[in-house]
Amino acid sequence: MSRFLECPPYGERDEVAFLAELNLLTRHHLEGCPEAARIWPSWTAAAQVEDVPYFHVGLFKRLKLVTRAPDVIFERILHSSATTGSGASQIQLDRLSSQLQTKSIQSILENYLGPGKRPLLVLDSGKSLRRPGEVTARMAAALSLRPLASDLHFLIGEDDDLSTMRWEPLLQVASATDELMVYGFTWLLWLTLGQKPLPQDVRSMLANKRILFIHSGGWKKLEAQRVDRAQFDSALLECAGPGSRVVDFYGLVEQVGIIYPLCEAGFRHAPIWADVIVRDPLTLTSLVGQGGQLQLLNIITHGGPHFSVLTEDEGRILPGVCPCGRRGKRFELLGRLPHTEVRGCANV
Repeated sequence: MSRFLECPPYGERDEVAFLAELNLLTRHHLEGCPEAARIWPSWTAAAQVEDVPYFHVGLFKRLKLVTRAPDVIFERILHSSATTGSGASQIQLDRLSSQLQTKSIQSILENYLGPGKRPLLVLDSGKSLRRPGEVTARMAAALSLRPLASDLHFLIGEDDDLSTMRWEPLLQVASATDELMVYGFTWLLWLTLGQKPLPQDVRSMLANKRILFIHSGGWKKLEAQRVDRAQFDSALLECAGPGSRVVDFYGLVEQVGIIYPLCEAGFRHAPIWADVIVRDPLTLTSLVGQGGQLQLLNIITHGGPHFSVLTEDEGRILPGVCPCGRRGKRFELLGRLPHTEVRGCANV
């Protein structure tokens, strides 16, 4: 297990040691995945992070990029939401990576939410958990919060059928605690708790509870309704008690375990076991202070070469220390690159 995961997520990083781990991981993937080796046949150890090989996110819809090695034991297949005109990504989840991903998520979220466990209410249906050996991207996002949850409850009976919203579990859980987490895809959270008035008994119950609203994905559906972040946050916080918060995180289905919550100053931060590069979409040279194509890297992915993904998202790296106090690389998420598909589980 990487020693980086034993450290706070947003402290100073030993850049030499980080690059050394990236080089070892790159060699692991190029030796264990023939398709990756054909894409990067002449690779030699990188002298800087920008030289580490990357794989375009679209490849994972068209190829099964799997890294095989004696210590890689596969357990599940993660399916992304299919996008218009393309298939879904299929990511093989292995045992070691899953352990590292759980530790990563817990460390990152505790930095934003604080330690301790609270009940977790998920605005989704738990039925997809019944498929042995498979999990959807949406369910994986919900289950990533499990290390911080004392117990877990699903509030929707049928997938995307909001008429099957179950208020009884919410009332029951809220009556027994002063603090709880509510997770949902952005548009589901808006349609269930933000857009419509809550039932009076639910509103009364939640009025004095500290609620941590956590969401990811689905902003495109809200943009069509002209709902911006300020309106979204305000509507949720109106139904909660003092100290409640709304936390928006960005991540890729191809890189489960690495999430980028929006900090208090409005930026996103790479933990010390991950990195972010912005590239010019035409030349692929790296950029700082300018908008470009995001490349996301990490050192916790062993089952396939999605440890370094060139996304179709646009972002900008900001120099200097963030006003929120977190150190390490910070960036802004600017949207999608022009002429790219709207990803079913993206956060833009």
